Amino acid sequence: MPIRLTDLSLTVLETQYAVRGPIVARATELERAGRKILYCNIGNPQALGQKPLTYVRQVLALCEYPELMQGATASAFPSDVVAAAARIIEGTKHGLGAYSESKGVRSIRQAIARFISERDGIPSDADSIFLSDGASKSVEMALRILISGPSDGIMLPIPQYPLYDATITLFGGRKVPYFLDEEQGWKLSRELLDTAFLDAVRKGIKVKAICVLNPGNPTGSVLDHENISMIIDFARSHDLSIITDEVYQEDVYFTDFRFYSFAKVMAEKGVSDVSLFSLHSISKGFIGECGHRGGYMEIRNVPGEVLDQITKLQSLSLCSNLPGQVVTYCMVTPPKAGDPSYPLYIEERDTIMNRLRERAAILAHGLDGISGISCTPIAGAMYAFPRITLPANRTDDDYCLALLEKTGVCVVPGSGFGQKPGTAHFRTTILPSTDQIRDEIEKVAQFQESYR
Repeated sequence: MPIRLTDLSLTVLETQYAVRGPIVARATELERAGRKILYCNIGNPQALGQKPLTYVRQVLALCEYPELMQGATASAFPSDVVAAAARIIEGTKHGLGAYSESKGVRSIRQAIARFISERDGIPSDADSIFLSDGASKSVEMALRILISGPSDGIMLPIPQYPLYDATITLFGGRKVPYFLDEEQGWKLSRELLDTAFLDAVRKGIKVKAICVLNPGNPTGSVLDHENISMIIDFARSHDLSIITDEVYQEDVYFTDFRFYSFAKVMAEKGVSDVSLFSLHSISKGFIGECGHRGGYMEIRNVPGEVLDQITKLQSLSLCSNLPGQVVTYCMVTPPKAGDPSYPLYIEERDTIMNRLRERAAILAHGLDGISGISCTPIAGAMYAFPRITLPANRTDDDYCLALLEKTGVCVVPGSGFGQKPGTAHFRTTILPSTDQIRDEIEKVAQFQESYR
């Protein structure tokens, strides 16, 4: 007899992932039927027209086919590209077709450690860095280590990226939601954190860690130094680990805002008794190489015997994919001033960032100007999370499905990310072209008028 739905575990059946949920499935059906669909449901830069960086693809090409570095063909590539590819290949020992160490190619991990040290002005240890198939696998690894039983809880921001909710469910843990303050630009409040923690304890939950997304997905917020310091103090006072998702660290659009890593602030405070899992990825920022599935997790303040267990689990899949490791190297080791590739790299990077900055402003302002919709400014990341006013007996799922059917604009209901009771939202991305962003705003405005 074939396997049946009733044969599956309850954790599998209860796991949900709204970013590619039923509304996206309906969008695919409509597209197959000939409808033009604008997919604003996911942060997938190259699918929405962002061009890959020349430097990244040239290094990747040479690493995949080293014969291109020989003879006359090599002159077709800038010398710094050839040198970078040669360093990577030497570090892999056997090329991209062989497994690497379970943690990842050591020379690439050393490059990541240098990147972190230069970014934050603090030491970083290559042996505490694990390369992964995108940040998603790092999330899974951190949660797998932290969740040891059904009473273990993980604090999640509301709204949050659904991967966290889904993974905690899949691993049989307990979700401990804490609300972000929309009126204060989606900042965290110590009062709300303490309330969420104490509510969980009263329910018999053993809270193990707090997850923080900075810059925020789906909120578009960027936490300041003071807020990060407060979160570290909170974690320390309740003996919690911190998982910090920093994959959008390049995507900060306001000149008076800047990205601070949790590692940097923790080092400044002299805190060494809070375990920290920091995540980064090649999928976001101006790199946008989602399909190559690369990223890393840096771990701090974790005993060696626990690191050994993480290494053991990492070894179950032998290693992360090598092309993703190469792109990660390119992300943390870009061309420097004076290198032949530098002028084009800077031009491509700035073009992408300027477009994202422009679209973030246009989208937030445009949505906020629609009657019945309010939208906080997009300070960072790649999304807007506008609040919508709904007719009685309607949900944000109803709204987003109707918006799709009427206009062809595919967004994700706020309920898939979590939201404060009594409010409704949807998430949309700033990645489409500027003309498409303007068209989206116009279509949402027309739809909103008729829907109300």
